Parts: sequence; C-alpha cells; structure tokens
Amino acid sequence: MPTTLTAFADVTTSDSALRRFLHGLPGVDAVGLEARAASLGTRSIKTTAKAYAIDLAISMIDLTTLEGADTPGKVRALSAKAANPDPTDRTTPMTAAVCVYPDMVATAKAALNGADVKVASVATAFPAGRAALPVKLADTADAVAAGADEIDMVIDRGAFLAGRYLETYELIRSVKAACVRPDGSAARLKVIFETGELSTYDNIRRASWIGMMAGADFIKTSTGKVGVNATPANTLLMLEAVRDFKAQTGIQIGVKPAGGIRTTKDAIKFLVLVNETVGEDWLSNHWFRFGASSLLNDLLMQRQKLSTGRYSGPDYVTVD
Repeated sequence: MPTTLTAFADVTTSDSALRRFLHGLPGVDAVGLEARAASLGTRSIKTTAKAYAIDLAISMIDLTTLEGADTPGKVRALSAKAANPDPTDRTTPMTAAVCVYPDMVATAKAALNGADVKVASVATAFPAGRAALPVKLADTADAVAAGADEIDMVIDRGAFLAGRYLETYELIRSVKAACVRPDGSAARLKVIFETGELSTYDNIRRASWIGMMAGADFIKTSTGKVGVNATPANTLLMLEAVRDFKAQTGIQIGVKPAGGIRTTKDAIKFLVLVNETVGEDWLSNHWFRFGASSLLNDLLMQRQKLSTGRYSGPDYVTVD
C-alpha cells in the first residue's frame, strides 16, 4: 500500500488526468447519505456518556470571532474564555483553538500566554477567496509569522466549479508551502470548501480528495458566512472521504465542520457520526474540530446541569 502522496503523482500532472480521477470516484447516493446521517442523529446519549461527550466537544472547539468589528479587547476576552471556559469549575477542558483574522493573531497569542490552546487564523482572502495568488500567499505568510499555529484557508469555489481542478490543487499546495516557518516547523493547514456553494455531494467528495491529495491536514466544511454551512450529511461524506483516503494511503486527515452548530445536541450528533464512521482514532481535537462561537455557551450550561441537576441563570456564561 502506498504510504505517501506520491501515489497520486500521475493524476496531478495535468487537468485532464485529475479530472478523470475525480470524475471516476464513485457517485454519491444522496438519499442513502442523508438517511444514514439522520439515523445516526437519533442515537441517545445519556448520563456518564453524555458528560464525556460534552467535555470532548468543548476540547474540540475552535472558538471563533471573524467579524469586521473585532477589537483587541474582544480577542483577548475570547482567548481568556478559551483557556478557562468556566472560571467556577477548573475541571472544564480548554478549547482546542482560538480562530481569528491574521491581524489579531499576535493579540491572541499574547493573551493566551502559553496556555495549551492553538491560535488559528483564516487566510487566502477569507471568506470569498477572490484574490490573486501572491495576495493569498502573503496573507498566509503574515499569519504564520505572527505566530499562528494553524491556517484555515478557502479554496476558490469559482475555479473549482468551472472545472479548474488542477488550479485548485496547486493553490492548496502553494498555501501549504507558505505554512512552513524558517526553522522548518509548519502551521497545520485546514482547507475550507464552502460546501454550501458546491451544489452537489459529488462536488464535495471531489473537493475532499483534491484537498487531501494536496496536503491538507484538515478538510473543513464552511466559512460560516453563507446560508448553508455544516450539516450532518456533508460532514458524514467528508468523514467517509478521510476514512477511504487513510485506507488507501495510510495518511490520516482531520475534519472540521463549521457554522450552524450551536447546541449540545447538535455537537453530540456530530460526535456520533465520527465514532460510527471513522472510529476512535478521530475522537480527539488533533483530528476533529468544531468551528463555532456560540456552541461553547450551551455546552457549559449543559455541563453544569449534569453536575448540579439544575440550569444556571442567564449570567452563568459570558455572551460572545
């Protein structure tokens, strides 16, 4: 079995070769995919299993603020919340990361002050991805130089939907190279497809394979800036893609659903998808993340309900 991406060297030599490969992937049974996602979403998780799932979900959150009105004070407050989500209960896990715009990376890094929370930065002209390649690479390099541990890039959906698959592949490869620091270490790369704009499940599968072949460390559903973001069905499809990719190459890729995941019930549904599709190997924040801003508040409320038997008042959690 090939264990490196050299297994795909032949299919990435030209647009026509890559197109043949991608269009040769099995078609997605949309009805079957949605039915399985819905069925797994009905699983009931109770008591100790629910408590474990809540803590696991908290530890998987990329706590995110991506607004034009973001200020250093807001980013510092969000970073403090990521490192200490519930000041009344120090057993609460930290979140996986804080996700901000490139100009706020240094602020987040300083605010975290060595806490075991990653700083992720969006890049490549987020969220639309409509900029020249040098601009996208400079955007990435600036974030990495400021201390970003992870880069969340967006693909050019226009290029992908026009069938320019090799251009999409080469963009990801170029951004991956820009994630490397002078000392040889590298920020991990999450590749955002904006699944709500890809129109079909077949396109989501093809985008997943392009991202994985190009060297993504994570594949990510969405920016959170469009009408349709993460859904159980599109996340299930991406989980199946990383499962099949690992079976073929031996390389494990993470998955990050983002946008629209707001409640504990939602988060647990996604954790069930992970467990039933790819198994325990992905049940850690090294391989699975939630891109979210409000989800953490609901998880904290439910966590306290399990420990005390009652819901807290409206001021128990901070308002993001």
